[in-house]
Amino acid sequence: MKVAVSQANSSEIEVDLLAVGLFEGEELPGELAGAPGAADVRAGFKKLSHLHPEQPGRTIVVGLGAGSEMDAERVRVAAALVAKQAAELEARSLAWLPPATGQDETTAEALVTGTILGGYRFDRFRSADPSDPPPPAIESLTLLAPAGVEAAAETARVCAEAQNRARDLQSLPANVATPSFLGRHAREIASAHASVSAEVLGREQIAEKKMGGLVAVSQGTEEEPKLIVLRYAGGGSGPTLGLVGKGVTFDTGGISLKPSAAMHEMKMDMSGAAAVLEAVAAIAELALPIDLIAVVPATENMPSGKAIKPGDVITQYNGVTVEINNTDAEGRLILADALAYAVELGAERIVDLATLTGAVVVALGSTYAALIANDDALAAQVEAAGGATGELVWRLPLHPEYKELTKGTVADLTNASAKRKAGTIYAASFLEEFVGDTPWAHLDIAGTAWDVGRAYTGNDASGIGVRLLVELARQLAA
Repeated sequence: MKVAVSQANSSEIEVDLLAVGLFEGEELPGELAGAPGAADVRAGFKKLSHLHPEQPGRTIVVGLGAGSEMDAERVRVAAALVAKQAAELEARSLAWLPPATGQDETTAEALVTGTILGGYRFDRFRSADPSDPPPPAIESLTLLAPAGVEAAAETARVCAEAQNRARDLQSLPANVATPSFLGRHAREIASAHASVSAEVLGREQIAEKKMGGLVAVSQGTEEEPKLIVLRYAGGGSGPTLGLVGKGVTFDTGGISLKPSAAMHEMKMDMSGAAAVLEAVAAIAELALPIDLIAVVPATENMPSGKAIKPGDVITQYNGVTVEINNTDAEGRLILADALAYAVELGAERIVDLATLTGAVVVALGSTYAALIANDDALAAQVEAAGGATGELVWRLPLHPEYKELTKGTVADLTNASAKRKAGTIYAASFLEEFVGDTPWAHLDIAGTAWDVGRAYTGNDASGIGVRLLVELARQLAA
């Protein structure tokens, strides 16, 4: 989408649709106050009203509610609602007269983000129907705002489009978005940016490196597993940031087979990988001054005569042995190898994203992702990044007593405790064993990767994590 900032008056522009935000108790701008429909305008939050002024023509007024309750999230929601209306009206060009919030850059970011995310749709596999064509997409967005918001608007465009690309990756069926597909996509990201390099290891190379977790999970599938490494050389004097994303492109549960009812959703068990890949692409496009290492272990988890079995013992990349008591607790096994490898490659701060536990959905629903960290400073930075982008996180504790759950009977660790306690924290406590003293934060996004229900994400793939990771990189860049 083309995004522009203009200081023109709303009556001077030529667009298919003009959007205006209105607080409760606020009057419409003078040029719209007498337009047909103005008397029926409602300013309650998310209320939409249509005006029909002579110029620019079709206008939507979106209620913002009480000014005292205004924040960036409300602006994102309002922008998404307008984007959906624009689709119904078949508008290709949209202009926004932003509300006076006193925070011009934050408002501009939220308007651009909400518009781009709210206009998303995934229809790659739908056959064209000449009698019922899909509505046109919004091709241009103009903010009628001060020139000083141009940089914020451009950053928002880059991040929101990257998030939509992550949503595409999530939405692709597992017979398309295989580990090899993700590997090719990583190479495409590297080829598009001189500052990014890619390395993609296959089954034999993974085995040669003795990455026992990734070897074990992938041995039941015919699909070739991949270990994907992207390096971004942005310079700067800040710490090298490591990003790790779980890339299980389809998860049956293995021998510990999942129920069939919602198994089709398990094509999205690579949502962490999608977020990491597209965050790297956005960071490179923005040329942020930071060095970055991204590691994505990608595989299917399938039952077969070659699959790992409950009771098997494996050795992870760092030499720790693990007894497999549940083959559906596979994500922590491949992440363990990836985390240890990221440390070895030189990551000085690590954040991993994974659709890791169903327990997090019970604990936090789809409003917050769970944050668990071994470093208070890094945890605070991740929380701040999530607050700024609306990708909210809630920190859960680590405690030595949780370590008791991870101890194995015949090996160093077990991947699934016999006691059903603190499942999300237990999984993170397991992962902590593979980062050493490196500051590390884990984000369990199983409840927020899809079926969130926000106006700008809907109930399908959300692409969560992309904007948070970019904002974190901006914080750490120096």
